[in-house]
Amino acid sequence: MSDLGESSGRGAGAGDEGTLERLLSVVGAGAVELHTAPEGLRTQVTGVHVLDALEPVIRPRELLLAVGVDPGSAHAVDVVRRAGESGAAGVVFGPGRPEPTAKALQSAAEESGTAVLFRTAWCTWAQLVGVLRAGLAAAGAPPMPATSGVPLGDLDSLADAVAALVGGSVTIEDTESRVLAYSSTEENVDEMRRLTILGRRVPPWRVTAMREAGFFQALWGAGDVLHRPAHGQDPERLVGAVRAGGEALGSIWVAAVAGRRLAPNAAETLRAAARTAAAHLLHHRTHSSDGRLVQDAARALLDRGSVEVLAERASLPPREPCAVLAVGIGSGHPADDGPSGLYGLLTLHCAALGHRVVVVPAGGGAWVLVSGLERDARRADGQVRRLGSALADQLSATTGSSVKAGLGDVAPGLAGAPASRRSAERALQALLAADGPHAVARSEDVADTVGILQVVEALREVTLPPRTSVARLREFDADHGGSCLVETLRAYLDHFGDVSAASRALGVHANSLRYRLRRIRQVSGLDLESPDARLLAQVQLRLGGEADRAHP
Repeated sequence: MSDLGESSGRGAGAGDEGTLERLLSVVGAGAVELHTAPEGLRTQVTGVHVLDALEPVIRPRELLLAVGVDPGSAHAVDVVRRAGESGAAGVVFGPGRPEPTAKALQSAAEESGTAVLFRTAWCTWAQLVGVLRAGLAAAGAPPMPATSGVPLGDLDSLADAVAALVGGSVTIEDTESRVLAYSSTEENVDEMRRLTILGRRVPPWRVTAMREAGFFQALWGAGDVLHRPAHGQDPERLVGAVRAGGEALGSIWVAAVAGRRLAPNAAETLRAAARTAAAHLLHHRTHSSDGRLVQDAARALLDRGSVEVLAERASLPPREPCAVLAVGIGSGHPADDGPSGLYGLLTLHCAALGHRVVVVPAGGGAWVLVSGLERDARRADGQVRRLGSALADQLSATTGSSVKAGLGDVAPGLAGAPASRRSAERALQALLAADGPHAVARSEDVADTVGILQVVEALREVTLPPRTSVARLREFDADHGGSCLVETLRAYLDHFGDVSAASRALGVHANSLRYRLRRIRQVSGLDLESPDARLLAQVQLRLGGEADRAHP
């Protein structure tokens, strides 16, 4: 056992071996999907190798990653055959199972005895290499006898089992100090454990202090358990990094409770638990139904991905009505946690309202895919509108910001979700651009604003003459600090030439506005009596966007 700052070079053994069955049970469908395994799943897998077009070496009993090889090509069939001749455990291709060439791949696999797998769309090649190498190390590590009955990925049961063995309380955390699971030991727990469990992560100030003290550098570099002695109200703690295949997956923390010391063999128990936990953490990472896997599957679907994958991962009915809501923050003070805070609040409120949803972070906001709507179109529309209104009201009150929700069209099934997402985003963009009192709308409710946004977007590629009236005004404002002729023209045109309304919007006297209008005519030559000149000026002001609004 090491104190903070000490580490040894121990790690997972390079010679650990596992079978294809064990490897897939650990990394599973979150990273790769099996297409065919002619020799069965007991095939031994000893490593991972990326196919090099310049040096196409294929090693026996390794998984060959066919990066850049089109699975629908004759080249793919040739790779499978050569892999079989070399005794490779299998070949992994990129996402998709092309027809009819998939039959040719299967025939080649059966002839050569080589398994064929496909990388999932939401796991990059770089991620897959790390996941498979970690999976091989975890698959080859023997489990702790006391935890052999814990189902793979059941981190709560694993935490309880370790807690019983070490005589303390246990938390299992990821590499970002977020709590993935904790033991049910709750008697007289210390304040830090209470705060960590309630917040589902180590408090940020504590993380900062540990980082500055070099704790995490020692933790991820250590091959042994680190010991933190009792200090004041903080009880004795042990922590062990969970690693596999050279990749850090998380950590297990053990804390003494109720004034008792930890078991004499607690450090050795934690070492064994860390080795066992690798398979559980990896499985959790790629299988979690409420984590990144579902988010990425939903994001893939909303960009024309697989209906079947999301339906399976999130247990959503593929052929029942659904819709997408696009949620964003308008004016006001943004939430303290930004987009991540908005995502967490959305997930919480959707669950409280009883809807079957998947929330996907998107830019500064989020997409909310709601499924299982009423089959009657009018009732389904009402459900979506009520959900959008409830979310906008509750989140605005919680965050202190003006939260807007664009409502997508109801689709008859998950296959229509991408179109619903597009209509929801158009509605949200219109709501944010108008910056008015309305917080919820469908695209058809704000069709005029949607239309002008589309027109402006189409015109961005148009090259206008360099010396238009608006161009002259922008140049004048830029050369004369404090000048605001562009802002004045925008307000005047937005209020249909109503001097009183425009002056109120600008916060100036009507006579001041009239003076500015004369200056606008003098500087730019703009003829405010000309419909064409006014239309072009408004379009150019729209194209200027935030740059004009930001000018003093």
